[in-house]
Order: sequence, then C-alpha cells, then structure tokens
Amino acid sequence: MIQKNIDKIIIGTALTVAASALLPIAKSTLKPIAEAGMQGGAGLFQRARSMLQIAREEVEDIVAEAQFERMKRQLDKEIALLDGEK
Repeated sequence: MIQKNIDKIIIGTALTVAASALLPIAKSTLKPIAEAGMQGGAGLFQRARSMLQIAREEVEDIVAEAQFERMKRQLDKEIALLDGEK
C-alpha cells in the first residue's frame, strides 16, 4: 500500500515538473494558433454578415417588384374600366 502511494507521488511530481517545462513551449505555440483562429472566425463572421446583407437586399428587390407589378395591374384595370365607360 505504501509502495503504491510512493509511486503516485513520484509520478505526480514528474508530471508537475514536465508540465512546468512544457507550459511555456505550449503557450508560445498555441498563442499564434489561437490568434489565427480568432482572425479566421472574425473573417467568417464578416463574410456571413455580408451574405445576409446581400440576401436581404435581394428579398427587398423581389418584394418591391411584386408590389410594382400589383400596382401596375390595378392601374391597367382602372384604365380599362375608364375606357369602357366612354
């Protein structure tokens, strides 16, 4: 039982020493990767925002054209009624 505890203490100490040695290396390696990931995410967000704006403009154009066509048909009917009364 004591032998198992000593083994655990030795392994824990070795891992602590290894982690303290590897932490600065991991930090210097992961920092640029994290920055690049954030920049990529920001670029992706900007692209998505731009695409949504374009889609919104397209939908607004379609709605405006439909309203114009409806108004044009209504005016054509009114003109036909006026011509029929003469």
